[in-house]
Amino acid sequence: MSARTTRFHLLTAIIFISVGLLSGCEQGPESCPKYTDVELVNPKSYQGNDQLPFQFPLENAESYTQPILYNFGSCRQVTERRRECHSAEDYIGEPGTPVYAFADGEISFSGPMGGYGWLIIIDHPQANLYSLYGHLSPSRWEAKRGPVEKGELIGYLGDADENGGSPEQPLIPHLHFGIRTGQRIKYPGSGEWRWMAGWIAICPQDAGWLQPSLVISNQHIPEGGFTMPVGNFFAIWWFPLVFGGIYIFSWMCLLVYTRKREKPHLLVSFGALCIVAAWLLFTKHSLLSIVLFGLSAASIPLGLYRLIKRAK
Repeated sequence: MSARTTRFHLLTAIIFISVGLLSGCEQGPESCPKYTDVELVNPKSYQGNDQLPFQFPLENAESYTQPILYNFGSCRQVTERRRECHSAEDYIGEPGTPVYAFADGEISFSGPMGGYGWLIIIDHPQANLYSLYGHLSPSRWEAKRGPVEKGELIGYLGDADENGGSPEQPLIPHLHFGIRTGQRIKYPGSGEWRWMAGWIAICPQDAGWLQPSLVISNQHIPEGGFTMPVGNFFAIWWFPLVFGGIYIFSWMCLLVYTRKREKPHLLVSFGALCIVAAWLLFTKHSLLSIVLFGLSAASIPLGLYRLIKRAK
């Protein structure tokens, strides 16, 4: 591959990455729609009532009148140019407090997730929603992927040093509870529209997040389910689009190069690297992982075929 071609590939990658990073940089809103105060009904009145679609994820009624630090939609100034808003409600609770599914659904994610400790996400296709439960305990029992019913135990609140915190920087035990329109797979794994968001640089309502206490208190599912927001397609999906495009472009260049230089083993190596990258990204970036698995499925057999053909 000539030096000119190499420089062209490098320049193209830089342009792709720069566009993606710029599209992901949001200064943030000055303010978001005001938090709606909810007249609390005893959470236990929702439990075991098959006529109601939703229930609170905790039993202690005081948890819902004493949110920790921030309510849904509360904003904070992170830097001079970046302002972030909270996409969920935080409920105080003692470590080991049981956490329950807020509606019937399917657990689509259950695993460790950075500052969340253990994270569980439940898709609710009947309402076109998904619910997110963060800061759970990784050392206690937690539900795995699969169907779950409203009110079913899914995990416990984590201790201050395991719920996303550490012995050096403990995190007050609480439940980070979010509700969002659509299903988890409908959103990317990075950017302000990411499916596991806690703090984002756009108003949560604009990204499909709903005030959990309001949804549960209303006990209403619109006909056809809740409607997802309409956003800029590239602003939402820039990461998989940009990096998927880079991988596809690189693969096409590699095809030409290996054919001219008769080095099919490079195709096999590229395919193996794609498998590793797809596996590492699978948890957060399912769409990009599919692209990488597809490239590996095309590269490895083609490379092996050329190697066998050349050996003959």
